[in-house]
Amino acid sequence: MPWSTSELAELAGTTVNTVRHYHRSGLLEEPERMSNGYKQYRARHLVRLLQIRRLRDLGVPLAQIESVGSAGDTTKEALLAIDADLAASIERLQRARAEIRAIVDGASTTDLPAGFEDVAGRLSTTERSLMLVYEQLYDTEAMADLRTMVETESDDGSAEFEALTVEADDETRQRVAEMFAPVIAQHLTDYPWLSEPTEHLSKGPRVTAQAFLETVGGLYNEAQLDVLGRASGLAREQAFGPSAAPSDDAASDDAALADAAPEEGER
Repeated sequence: MPWSTSELAELAGTTVNTVRHYHRSGLLEEPERMSNGYKQYRARHLVRLLQIRRLRDLGVPLAQIESVGSAGDTTKEALLAIDADLAASIERLQRARAEIRAIVDGASTTDLPAGFEDVAGRLSTTERSLMLVYEQLYDTEAMADLRTMVETESDDGSAEFEALTVEADDETRQRVAEMFAPVIAQHLTDYPWLSEPTEHLSKGPRVTAQAFLETVGGLYNEAQLDVLGRASGLAREQAFGPSAAPSDDAASDDAALADAAPEEGER
């Protein structure tokens, strides 16, 4: 005896709406209809519906179920591809669980990239925000270098820089910039990619530059931005000679700010 839609759904442990959705998706063939318009589902429909449910329980996306076949002709290649996707998802979820456990246990924090927990105390709230942005712009190798820079730097000048207000006079700005410049110059020497970061960017150069300028411009006040630009220019001069110092035009100021952002973020 054939089944109605509701009877088929009940047998398969699903809903009428789900059966209709599988029809619309092309995963379940439409049954014949009686003269009164009622659908007549047969054993093949039940078997196919159970197969679809089984694959869904295994985590197979609907878009991939069709490639597995409607008559039990499951292909090894299709299932291996699905298995690889599931393995990647499991690995991602396991990493997420490990990070959540670390946060709950107090060994990690949500305002820093993973791996920076041990240097959290060396970074201000603003610098932590920068690191979160950098994680989206740099590859893992570059982030490892940034972490090393944070770990090995002294705290000289950090508190004074953080305390700078827009009223800071020129002498104060220059003094703080001169404090930072040697450290930045050393970074430029030890990590040449800071000057040519293209190979370590996970986004395009233009997107990265815009992100730097927008982020740094939003997190620091005018005096701090001025100090960053000055420190970057002094550092380049110390590391590469006078010809490397930026000029005073607006474009160079923007470039200096973008150059200074990573080094200050490491402070």
